Amino acid sequence: MTKKNAINNFIMPKIKTKSGTKKRFKVTATGKVLMFASGKRHNLTKRTKTMKRSSRGPTVMSKQDTKIVKKYINAKLR
Repeated sequence: MTKKNAINNFIMPKIKTKSGTKKRFKVTATGKVLMFASGKRHNLTKRTKTMKRSSRGPTVMSKQDTKIVKKYINAKLR
């Protein structure tokens, strides 16, 4: 192959998603990122009822953190 041919046939490598990010977060159809609250795995006896209740179910991530997570997931920034 000549030098000119090698440059024209060069294909950029695909960007891989961070495997930890795709396990922890989910992007909705509107572009929001859902996450689960931290501190719900062990030592739940010392946590108050309100703390356990408030961290139940997924929550919507803030806009600043959403930009960072979407870079790792390779989702479109809206």
